[in-house]
Amino acid sequence: MSRLILRRLAIGVPTLLIIITLSFFMMRLAPGGPFDQERPLPPEIRRNVEKAYHLDESLVQQYLRYLGGLLQADFGPSYRTKDFTVGQLLVQGAPASFKVGGLAVLLATVLGLLAGIVAALRHNSWADYSVMGLAMVGIAIPSFVMAPLLSLIFGVYLAWLPAGGWGNGALPFLILPVVSLALPQVAQVARLARGAMIEQLNANYVRTARAKGLRERLVLLRHALPGAMLPVVSYLGPMTAALVTGSVVVETIFSIPGIGRYFVQAALNRDYTVVMGVVIVYACLIIVLNLIVDLLYGLIDPKVRTV
Repeated sequence: MSRLILRRLAIGVPTLLIIITLSFFMMRLAPGGPFDQERPLPPEIRRNVEKAYHLDESLVQQYLRYLGGLLQADFGPSYRTKDFTVGQLLVQGAPASFKVGGLAVLLATVLGLLAGIVAALRHNSWADYSVMGLAMVGIAIPSFVMAPLLSLIFGVYLAWLPAGGWGNGALPFLILPVVSLALPQVAQVARLARGAMIEQLNANYVRTARAKGLRERLVLLRHALPGAMLPVVSYLGPMTAALVTGSVVVETIFSIPGIGRYFVQAALNRDYTVVMGVVIVYACLIIVLNLIVDLLYGLIDPKVRTV
């Protein structure tokens, strides 16, 4: 187990460095800058501001300075949000993003697995066609369409739920954004679970278990389900990272003060350090979650070698 963790870290650290490097130089090469405004700053003031943030240095010097700050867990100051560091903004936005994203992951996993297993057990029946039809609709309709549609129907027309806002994370304010985030992922998980479950049900060892007279419930839970979970677990890693770090569209539509909303504002304002901070957090989550997925493989299916 420890060898596996060390091996994954040996791959993850260079990968993270490559992501940081590419993101840093791509942000600098994009048109515009953090202090470009409709009314330009006087040249003297602009030079002083750029000097204060070390933007008057060469790109290589800025890059090395930024890496040095990261080694000290310092993401630097925000260029456009005065008196705030990037770390402070991430700490402020993380609870909302983690709460909405975590609930969306739970909802997508549970509903997707149930729908996929039911479709596999009722293969080529009306239940199978219904689940897969709804899954295709869920995949085809993106979040930036689903979120305003749900807000319009349940928040404006029916007035059952708040159309936007955070409300300190109260349940009524969570339902619409969580459902908007989870629905496309429910469809993806259902398709993966259905395909994997059908493959496992036709496997030789499942047929052998049935031939031995085991009850159908035991055959499904002990033999078919663990193998069917592997592709689903593989997908849960990147899905969790994407949902937990916050959906840019959903957080913007529902006015949720999360990481995704800060990312949009920073990208529009060319706030380099905030964009870099969100990218680094996302990359770290991907690396850590993929490591967790590798570890779960051995627990779900002992035949999978993880050392």
